[in-house]
Amino acid sequence: MLNSIFSGSITLPSLLICLAVAMALGAAAALVFLYKSRHSASFALALALLPMTVAVVIMLVNGNIGTGVAVAGAFALVRFRSVPGTAKEIAAIFVDMAIGLALGMGYVGIAVIFFLFAAGFTMLLTTIHFGAASRFEKQLKITIPENFDYDGLFDAVFEKHKVQANLEKIRVTNMGTLFELTYHVVFLEGKVEKEFIDELRARNGNLNIMIGDFTDKEML
Repeated sequence: MLNSIFSGSITLPSLLICLAVAMALGAAAALVFLYKSRHSASFALALALLPMTVAVVIMLVNGNIGTGVAVAGAFALVRFRSVPGTAKEIAAIFVDMAIGLALGMGYVGIAVIFFLFAAGFTMLLTTIHFGAASRFEKQLKITIPENFDYDGLFDAVFEKHKVQANLEKIRVTNMGTLFELTYHVVFLEGKVEKEFIDELRARNGNLNIMIGDFTDKEML
């Protein structure tokens, strides 16, 4: 079961088996990794196709060092045409590549077993929200005029509404006329009150205020 189905050379039946398994595992991996995640249709299609593509590449290389170097160079060029993804998307790509590598060498049993373990572990961690921030842990961005002293400007508002805030980043915008302050905030009472936002607006000159979740891209 764990041995390679390639006995010396690749035959048409063994090729078709590997490609069929790669298609099935690629589609299943896409469904698993995109579960409860924001994604695009193009990324889902890429995950479904990747194991089959990697498998064929490994079959074509088949110990040829020159071909392997050429293929590695071709794949390196793809990096410059790619949009940076989240940590979960990168992990999904590595899992797909591992499946493709196993199938490209004829180890169908290993590919299936690895997928089952990876899929089960991923579903478990996703279900229990492993490593996720608290639902009341947010990112707060406040825009203020450049002539405002931001040091302690909103401390009274944070204290009144029981919000723990840590100033993480200051960015100059609008040709130097505005500051954008980025806070990591925790709402101890478990909700974002309209009164809290209104008081922030009264102190920042009624400029932009944004409260949102942290993203993987921002943490990488």
